[in-house]
Amino acid sequence: MSFFKGFFYAGRGLLSALSERNFRFHLCAAATVIFFGAKFYSFRISEWAILLLTCAVVLSLECVNTALERLCDKVCPERDDLIKKCKDIAAGAVLIAAIFAAAIGVVLFWNIEKFAEIAFFFSEPIRLILMIVGFAAEILFIFLPRKKHNNQGE
Repeated sequence: MSFFKGFFYAGRGLLSALSERNFRFHLCAAATVIFFGAKFYSFRISEWAILLLTCAVVLSLECVNTALERLCDKVCPERDDLIKKCKDIAAGAVLIAAIFAAAIGVVLFWNIEKFAEIAFFFSEPIRLILMIVGFAAEILFIFLPRKKHNNQGE
């Protein structure tokens, strides 16, 4: 396999991950915090590194969880207690990362003065409408069913 084929397969894997509602949720959450961080906060480089790394960890663990679930379903399509435990543990890893990501978000974003600035920014009707449309688009992106991708044929 050539070096560049690896990027192709990884990209195909990310497209496959987009078929998962939880991955889409975490992707939208990451996009939202990055937008708000860039627009309203003057984060230092270390804070940006923490924020971006936190997003990457949650999204990466969601991909690993999805891959493990699919592998388990392929290897053992019938109900099996050990397979269930493996899938639950992998989902638990994502939950741990998501809880700590939320805590990091609180630490980085909790600023009453910034909240007032954000509220003032969105008090202009066109900005408020654009924000509502943006969030509605995220909700549709998250909850509308997606076609499952089959990544076999390497």
